[in-house]
Amino acid sequence: MPSTDCGTIKTGLSQKSSMVWVNGQKLHGRRYVIERKLGQGGFGITYLAKDRKGKPLVIKTLKDEVMTNPDFIDFRDKYQRDFEREATRLAVCKHPHIVQIENVFHEQSLPCIAMEYIQGEDLWRRVRNRSPLSEAEALGYIQQIGEALTLVHDKGILHRDLKPHNIMVRSDVSEAVLIDFGIAREFLPNLTQTHSVHVTPGFAPLEQYDEQAHRGEYTDVYGLAATLYCLLTTKVPPPAFMRVVRDSLQPPQALNSNVSDKVNLAILTGMELQPENRPQSVSEWLRLLIPENLDDDLSSECGIDYRRLRDLLAAGEWKAADDETADKILAIIGKESLLDVEREDIDQFPCTDLRTIDRLWVKYSNGRFGFSVQKRIWQSVGGQPGVHDYDIYIKFGETVGWREKDDWIIHKDLFSLNAPQGHLPLWDLCVLGLSAVLFSRVETCKI
Repeated sequence: MPSTDCGTIKTGLSQKSSMVWVNGQKLHGRRYVIERKLGQGGFGITYLAKDRKGKPLVIKTLKDEVMTNPDFIDFRDKYQRDFEREATRLAVCKHPHIVQIENVFHEQSLPCIAMEYIQGEDLWRRVRNRSPLSEAEALGYIQQIGEALTLVHDKGILHRDLKPHNIMVRSDVSEAVLIDFGIAREFLPNLTQTHSVHVTPGFAPLEQYDEQAHRGEYTDVYGLAATLYCLLTTKVPPPAFMRVVRDSLQPPQALNSNVSDKVNLAILTGMELQPENRPQSVSEWLRLLIPENLDDDLSSECGIDYRRLRDLLAAGEWKAADDETADKILAIIGKESLLDVEREDIDQFPCTDLRTIDRLWVKYSNGRFGFSVQKRIWQSVGGQPGVHDYDIYIKFGETVGWREKDDWIIHKDLFSLNAPQGHLPLWDLCVLGLSAVLFSRVETCKI
């Protein structure tokens, strides 16, 4: 049997052996069944598969020739280490706009990552199919990915390969997801480190061509700004090294007159050749890009003022914010207590307000809390919006930390970012058995 140790790989494979997986092939002790190949890159290959419950997922592994071609023998260990680091990075970067990892295993000496399957299309294909995106649509995606990158950077990781090809948009939902961490690297601010030179021309900044150059959050700012440039113009920007002699970067507004002055300037600032001339963090760049009234959208169909909820969340007052959320919901549906809430109240809850509450929770918890976070967890344990299944209800409660030792717990002692992901908000409402109804409404509202 081949070793399954993370640091061990068999290298004595026959050059003629093939580990290309075919439809119906079973992996990892028959836990997964291959459906078809999805695509491949320089060293990796991805497959669509299903687990034992029929749930679709993606399995990523190294290409066959990386493992069997003699030309790769000197680099094989490095490729495996890089691949396993990608799994580690994905595992620690949990966010609604980052693809979620489900399992890591070995199959015939191949390291494998099983991750969520995102039904939809990448932004590169969307731009090619629809011509330039509207500014509003493009900014929505970029802000979502920017919030995800803020978490990534907080973990001390640079993505280094931001481009439309690595951002998926879920079908029928305006939700962007960062899907590839293959060349991400750990970094320390203001410290020169050796990084491999791996670039995508047009989206990589100048410092990424030099393995000894300083890197920081500003490195990903360039890639994100270049991605927005492409979304609004359909053009790939000229490679950074070609801009050194003669800066041939046309302002996006020159290619698309619908680009606003504010966004045009933000893109050019984010794509400055010299790192010190760019915003030094993604959040700083987003403040240039997103108008204030879009940065914290407090819209309400019912005239509800969400400023106190925003301020409580920004201050990390999770208990008070949870109470404030309950108060606002009760004010909208006209009830005095959560005990009085009925299915019809949730079914008719205004989408604008549900979206505002969720957006605030997700933003200020760095993607840990919110109705959309809870919905994805519910679905990950087999839940279907609108279908109340007690076994699923129990699994969900255990996953978000509402159950312990086969019993429901009071969550008043868990009002902090240390609480399990999806623990907040509104434990009370979900414990009343309205989880499936709530998540059905979240799905209907495309949140």
